[in-house]
Amino acid sequence: MSLNSSISHKNIARRAYQIWEETGRRDGNETAHWLQAESELHAQHGKTGEVDSARADEQKQWSQRVTQYSNALDLESGVFTWDDPMAIARSLKASAEASDRRKSSAFRSAMSMLTFYMNRAGPHLAAEQRARLEVAKDELRILFDRPRRSSPVH
Repeated sequence: MSLNSSISHKNIARRAYQIWEETGRRDGNETAHWLQAESELHAQHGKTGEVDSARADEQKQWSQRVTQYSNALDLESGVFTWDDPMAIARSLKASAEASDRRKSSAFRSAMSMLTFYMNRAGPHLAAEQRARLEVAKDELRILFDRPRRSSPVH
């Protein structure tokens, strides 16, 4: 069985919008919200393990292509595996600002790519590296003069 046909683009968009509202209407996580919405809706419709292996392989290849060859950003090789969160943030900022193909602000593009990578890696991302990437998100916010997520909202 392929994708459940009762899960429409409109339903995924509606749920992604709800997630955006639930997480404080912060910009920069569109891809993450979409993927989370899609995952939740598939789970609700009994989509556990029903995707055939060809479809699963296609999804893995798509994720890898987006991460390696984003149409919006030219990323430095292995940027998400680096040990220094500030270096990761600086690299993402530079890539986003240099891009003439992105469709949103440099901040949103950089944050979306980082969030996308973390979400697609899922449980396969080592806890230590996930923690570094979370710190990189805050560093990215600082570099773009945005408030840290952990800061209280005034």
